[in-house]
Amino acid sequence: MAYGYGVSFTPLQTLTFYNAIANNGEMVKPRFVKEIRDQSNVVTKFEKEVIHPQVCSQETIDKVKEMMLNVVKRGTADNIYDPNFSMAGKTGTCQTEYWTDDTKYISSFVGYFPADEPKYSCIVIIHKPDKKKGYYGNIVAAPVFERIARKIYTDTPIEEEVSFEDDLASVDQAYEGYFTQANKNFTKIPDVRNMPGMDAISLLENMGLKVKISGIGKVKSQSIRAGSELKKGETIRLELS
Repeated sequence: MAYGYGVSFTPLQTLTFYNAIANNGEMVKPRFVKEIRDQSNVVTKFEKEVIHPQVCSQETIDKVKEMMLNVVKRGTADNIYDPNFSMAGKTGTCQTEYWTDDTKYISSFVGYFPADEPKYSCIVIIHKPDKKKGYYGNIVAAPVFERIARKIYTDTPIEEEVSFEDDLASVDQAYEGYFTQANKNFTKIPDVRNMPGMDAISLLENMGLKVKISGIGKVKSQSIRAGSELKKGETIRLELS
């Protein structure tokens, strides 16, 4: 019998272990409730509970992390690999009812994301998948993990600390530059490269040009060379990056 069939773990226990790997060895007790409130008053708060401060050495943790990263990058779950969104984990496929003529399967994928700076861990278990469509963990469970990961990561707001004064200075400086450009009496096509896309659009449209853009960010290139004669109603294309 293959290794692992003699071990009984619930999905939550398995996830707790993988979460410890993502957490550099610290294993914490899963919490379903963070706190109980009555209106705005906290009645009961459930603090973080550490089961084991270090399940193994950091050297081992680093090796396991690299292994699980490569499972997705070039291993059994390479079908969900995306160079722009790092995930790490392990596929799982086991047989049930293998004593009958109709063998059933349990397919799973457990891991965490983003792989370089883990913020979330997740486990997907699918019982008795349709064998005609596939039953291996990478075919059945891993794509579900990927969809969950992308949904969570793209829908969760990112908090960043910024210097308010620096931000204001940057906005003021950008506005002054745009204001100066907008008030010039142009007879020639201006050089709008490196300008924010929206500023460039406003400037050019106010000059009577039709603007078409591709991409986002600052202007990388313009279809009409700077210094060319201005012809109102002409279309200029901007490539942003």
